[in-house]
Amino acid sequence: MDSARLAAAVAFAIARESPAPRDLEEAHYRTFGREPYGEAVAPFRSRGEPTGVILRHGYIVAEWGEPKRVDMTFSVTKSFLSTTVGLAYDRGMIRSLDDRVVDYVGPVFVIDPGDRHDRAERAGAGTILEPFSSAHNRTITWDHLLRQTSDWEGVLWGKPDWADRPGPKPDEWRTRPRAVPGTTYEYNDVRVNALALAALEVWRRPLPQVLREHVMDPIGASNTWRWLGYESAWVLVDGQAMQSVAGGGHWGGGMFISARDMARFGYLTLRRGRWLDRQLLSENWIRQALTPTPAQPTYGFMNWFLNTDRKYLASAPAGAFVHVGNGTNIIYVDPEHDIVAVVRWIENAAVNEFVERLLAAVTEGR
Repeated sequence: MDSARLAAAVAFAIARESPAPRDLEEAHYRTFGREPYGEAVAPFRSRGEPTGVILRHGYIVAEWGEPKRVDMTFSVTKSFLSTTVGLAYDRGMIRSLDDRVVDYVGPVFVIDPGDRHDRAERAGAGTILEPFSSAHNRTITWDHLLRQTSDWEGVLWGKPDWADRPGPKPDEWRTRPRAVPGTTYEYNDVRVNALALAALEVWRRPLPQVLREHVMDPIGASNTWRWLGYESAWVLVDGQAMQSVAGGGHWGGGMFISARDMARFGYLTLRRGRWLDRQLLSENWIRQALTPTPAQPTYGFMNWFLNTDRKYLASAPAGAFVHVGNGTNIIYVDPEHDIVAVVRWIENAAVNEFVERLLAAVTEGR
């Protein structure tokens, strides 16, 4: 790679820092916190400097900022969540992604330390959650949840599905007809959290433990990352209290992780699930994750954003893909150029320009 052009790409990423406050809780209440039921229900952490890591042929060719600092990564968390579903699928714990989720999820016993079952005023209320019991939700498959085409209905951990990025017509928030699963795409964090709960029910183990054992430790990630859920998202599984983790940082929580560890995960996806001599995720799973969603062809599984139409990243090959989160946090994966680039706290509108500068630095193997 041309070192001067590579340095120019890095300088561009630093210069185009996101204008949002570095205090991420303040940033929340300027944006998502203004939605209905938008209160934070999990931790936030003030972020660090604009940061990044670039890999070429598996080697670090550039770093800037604070690459070992643990920061929120918002919806990049979704790629870790879908990975835990992939691990279950590869092991036959989920037989088919076209199976109905309701057939895998029993009654969920929610833990509320302040609740008492002998109080007459709460008779019939219960703390048993059945998130896939409605007529509509019973038709939802794993594929629908992974592709954000389920139109799942309900309230989970105090957040109604309609309160996430609510539509412009409040009279329809609670009353609109539900779309047939698979026919419409809607990016919705309540539904993402429903997938996290379903995955917990399948594994019957905390998802951070699953991810650590089967992915993060084998790829040599540090011991510093943390995956958090909401303060109310505690359930009883096989006699043990477990937290159902969040699939992003919409109301706080989600994955707190360093750029170095994000780069390792990105490299795993570049290598189609293989790390050295071990196939940690099956090639079949990676292929499905990269298959366009019919209702949204630029989306695979959450949160694998595809570049098939080259609109988001006009400067990148059509075969490139990105794990994206608010902030903006991205893991850019480019199989054609054998590049992985983690870029944190850059303006979203500047991502394509950064990629253009990055690829201009490639001098061989184009």
